[in-house]
Amino acid sequence: MDPDGHAALERWWFAAVDAGIAGSGSVEAHLGRARAFAQARGGPADRFCDLGTGPGMPGLVLALLWPEARGVLIDATERRVAFVEQWVRELGLAGRITVEHGRAEVLAHQEDFRHEFDTVVARSFGPPAVVAECASGFLALAGVALVSEPPEDSPIAERWPADGLATLGLVDRGQVAGVRRLEAASLVDERWPRRDGRPAKRPLW
Repeated sequence: MDPDGHAALERWWFAAVDAGIAGSGSVEAHLGRARAFAQARGGPADRFCDLGTGPGMPGLVLALLWPEARGVLIDATERRVAFVEQWVRELGLAGRITVEHGRAEVLAHQEDFRHEFDTVVARSFGPPAVVAECASGFLALAGVALVSEPPEDSPIAERWPADGLATLGLVDRGQVAGVRRLEAASLVDERWPRRDGRPAKRPLW
């Protein structure tokens, strides 16, 4: 990323903090966490989706790191969506990055989004079962969901059980730079994800 892009991201992050939709802390630390998603991906995405983008993290950073990628940034909070839309324009990304207001488990059933993404990213979106279920509806075959992991992880078999992932057509491909990689080995049918908050209210595991 060139110096101008880095400076623009610093302005964005400080604006998010001032708006009360991002926590304080080192800008470099936050940007480093976003770059970890790119490292875990191993190469640029073609079309990516950011679940629960919040202030636009990591979606806006990835959009600058992947200059040819198209992306959809999703959040259920209207105020955050309005903020991210403003910064999509400020960062010159309006031609290839869009922002959607809504619940991921509902949007995953829309024709424009259903199995249309080679990459789904999720940072602090929810528990593993919720992330996996929601991501499964967006992922194309062989697509990968990249999920940030906590610093002190519980046993992998508890967070990402193979049988639970298999229900959603997913396979655990390990962890890179603190980011879990889940590959879509098959496409889920219309039952998944369940709608209207059910993934969180009645998690698969």
